Amino acid sequence: MARPDQNQVLRRLPLFVGALGGVLLLVNRLATPALTASQARADALGVILSALLILIGLLWQQVQPRSPETVQLAGQEGFDLNPDLPAALKTELAWASSLLLTNTVTRSIVVYYRGQVLLRRGVLGSNSQVKPGPILQRVLEKKRPVYLVNLSIYPGRVEFDYLPENTQGVICQPLGQQGALILGANAPRSYTQQDEAWIAGISEKIGDSLDSQVEMASDSLVSPD
Repeated sequence: MARPDQNQVLRRLPLFVGALGGVLLLVNRLATPALTASQARADALGVILSALLILIGLLWQQVQPRSPETVQLAGQEGFDLNPDLPAALKTELAWASSLLLTNTVTRSIVVYYRGQVLLRRGVLGSNSQVKPGPILQRVLEKKRPVYLVNLSIYPGRVEFDYLPENTQGVICQPLGQQGALILGANAPRSYTQQDEAWIAGISEKIGDSLDSQVEMASDSLVSPD
């Protein structure tokens, strides 16, 4: 059996208490044969308090937080991983992408590094290639993340044709020295600050691994003296 939302119960509590207090005051007044001045003052105060509680309860009902509207992203579920990657990197990318899909609102993931798409996972876009537009290019150059909270209102959304066409929100997170982690969500304004901090931590870990592999490959090309 589903448990009631505790926040919903708390929002209704003033309404119930105020209504109950008003009923009890009325019963007490009807059951009193002779009304004294002090009781009249107490009844008046009780009526005011009950009315205030009912008003607070009604106001709280009006300001209930609404969750972002989600959509079904257009595309097929898939998992594409660059076959030329070392086994350790494949494992790390698979692990990190699984965490992002299961613990955040992310529904589509693209890992772009040194001009190549290393991973696509989740709901895949129709275009498998990434051609950096102005937004992604800025992330690659400035090494600063960009969060587009509602992709539909940004003219630059056309550059994200490698994500599902109805993607609602996008995070472009720098990845090492020459890459980016691109995440697509199925609801606008759905990433929290905690999500962003966690995504940044995962990106830093993946970026360090990718940069280390590039350095190792470069060192192996240097001939000994």
